[in-house]
Amino acid sequence: MGHSRPVNQQRFYLPAHFGVHRKTVRQVRTMKLDLTGVEETLLVSLRGRAKFSQENPSILNDTKAIELVEQLDYDFARLDKSLGVLGNLIFAAITKHIDDKIRAYIAEHPKASVIDLGAGLDTTYYRIDNGSIHWYDLDLPAVVDLRRRLIPETSRSTCIAKSLLDPSWLDGIIDTENGVFMVAAGVLVFFQESHIKSFFSWLADSLPGGQIVFNTQSRLAKLGSNWGLRRLRMTATQWALKDARAITKWDNRIKVLDQFPLFKDIPRDPAWGSSVKRFMNLSDSNGMMNVVHLQI
Repeated sequence: MGHSRPVNQQRFYLPAHFGVHRKTVRQVRTMKLDLTGVEETLLVSLRGRAKFSQENPSILNDTKAIELVEQLDYDFARLDKSLGVLGNLIFAAITKHIDDKIRAYIAEHPKASVIDLGAGLDTTYYRIDNGSIHWYDLDLPAVVDLRRRLIPETSRSTCIAKSLLDPSWLDGIIDTENGVFMVAAGVLVFFQESHIKSFFSWLADSLPGGQIVFNTQSRLAKLGSNWGLRRLRMTATQWALKDARAITKWDNRIKVLDQFPLFKDIPRDPAWGSSVKRFMNLSDSNGMMNVVHLQI
């Protein structure tokens, strides 16, 4: 699903055009991409968000993702065949829930540092910015290079070109006293559980009191996810977790603040088809995919 990765696995997925006419945007569609394996998956999440936003803007309105897709010279039709309505919906649901969690946090901590772990071409900053947070986009150097060309840094958004598992990325976080909130959309599932245990342990050492929100998948959902990724000839996911309370057994400093099914409060639109509705209900009732909110 979508991510900063181990060093040998480099990666999975401006407000409303600023008055630029769509025809003008299409004229600069010249950035040809040569991404393979897990690097290419950053385009999966980007396309999923953009496509869903075009068709269901009342649920997710990611105009920056749409703009980026229009600038890239890439065969997105290949992704559309694999993703379909359900694939796009999964990315949109993850995004919507994470947006809501960030908004709630920065309402109480308006000058917080928000860290996007495995940012890829994520565009959350442009949807939730309150004018005073500082945003950090963390990913491997090759991905950050692409990101900087497409989404330049601002006075309050900074890119960090390091692996999520390299603790030295914390050196680039300027302010932690006004609150720290981390997001990992479609990222952690690409790591082995042993790596994730170590990651949470040193986060608890380094950012006590910080919070993190991310999505998880059960073993059954992992099978389905990897089937789709293999069809696209992309790297498979590794980590499966059905109940976040298991993480608290790794380190008693970690607390589960919230855990809920991925499609909670997402409408069952008849236009998506009965099979999508059945899958949403099955997934939620069996805990196949969840959103988890922890305090470190």
